Amino acid sequence: MQVVIRQTSILLLALLLGGVMNLQAGKSEKGFVSLFDGKSLKGWTLLGAKGGGYGVKDGIIYCAKGGGGNLLTEKEYADFVLRLEFKLEAAGNNGVGIRAPLTDKSIAYDGMEIQILDDADPKYAGIKPWQVNGSVYGLIPAERMMLKPLGEWNEQEITCIGRKITVKMNGKVILNGNLNDVTDAEVIQKHPGMFREKGHIGLLGHNDYVEFRNIRVKELAKPKITNQLPDGFARLFNGVDLSGWQGLVENPPKRKAMPLSEWAVKQIKADRLMEKNWVVSKGVLNYVGDGFENLCTVRHYGNYELVLDWRIQEKGDSGVYLRGSPQVQIWDDSVGSGGLFNNKVNLSKPLSRSDYFVGEWNRMRILMLGDKVMVYLNDDLVTYDTKKKMGVTMENYWERDKPIYDWEQIELQAHKTPVQFKNIFIRELP
Repeated sequence: MQVVIRQTSILLLALLLGGVMNLQAGKSEKGFVSLFDGKSLKGWTLLGAKGGGYGVKDGIIYCAKGGGGNLLTEKEYADFVLRLEFKLEAAGNNGVGIRAPLTDKSIAYDGMEIQILDDADPKYAGIKPWQVNGSVYGLIPAERMMLKPLGEWNEQEITCIGRKITVKMNGKVILNGNLNDVTDAEVIQKHPGMFREKGHIGLLGHNDYVEFRNIRVKELAKPKITNQLPDGFARLFNGVDLSGWQGLVENPPKRKAMPLSEWAVKQIKADRLMEKNWVVSKGVLNYVGDGFENLCTVRHYGNYELVLDWRIQEKGDSGVYLRGSPQVQIWDDSVGSGGLFNNKVNLSKPLSRSDYFVGEWNRMRILMLGDKVMVYLNDDLVTYDTKKKMGVTMENYWERDKPIYDWEQIELQAHKTPVQFKNIFIRELP
């Protein structure tokens, strides 16, 4: 009888402990969705396949020896926590793509790549800090640590929230970085994908045999709030009034040659026109005039990242002047917005038409770096020199024989048609 009671007690204790463990496991995985059904590549797309590409066997996804390509989720993700397990052979190399475009090109540049690498192998003795396992390739180095012995499973967790990226390897944080800390102009231009707000998750094969399993993701909701300040940015428009803005007086060379007394008189007149034709309502900046009264920042700026939302009506025409010079184009035209309209020698048209329908809000992100400009429209890179892998040179409209000014005001163009702006933020760069 005592034996039966003891066995029953042990069974109950085992069930209780199992229930607690399952409850804890369920709690830690709450909200996660599997990206791999264990038997097929349903929900994934392979682009740029090499050799045997990717395959499925025994509940794992594998990158074939001598094969690979970009195996990307069909769905896009913005902020998320990604968990997976991987197993390497000696000198194995692969990567996890995050916020990637659907492309067969290099995700490390057009999106971002988290390194998966047997960096303890002598083959990689001389690699850069930003190439070690767990690094955001080319951008943020991870702490170098020993992976589990070859042939054993490693657990990786990647968290992306805005510009902040955290990577855990086998339970240890090896990277806790902020993309805003990447300020080198050359690096930024080489990695335009770092500014993407959403994209696909991917497995990026580099000819080595690598296995993956237990791939799951938890999306992190981020409500959109008007005039909510992004991390690392300052407001150019406070959503309430025209503080920090002034009316337009002539152009940079004419202002430079103008006596201060004359400038002061003209500034008063320009400010009166500004107050008449630029109206703030419900957090939105509205141009209600029918002329060319650009709205100008009081401050001057050099290198920066500028973010703004804009909306136009049918046949609408506007733009953004950078360092006092026209202009990143905004208009209702089949060519699309975002090009450097006044360039004569360098690229002037956008790479694609990424405008939303007339009457809808568009988000524009502009990088001004030296004399180079990169423009993103609705998360698409529309102004970029794809051959040189850098921003497009912006020409000086006012003085064609001179480079763009080093330091000048930002202007929102008035071009006889209604235009609206909101969520105008700036992050100054070295």
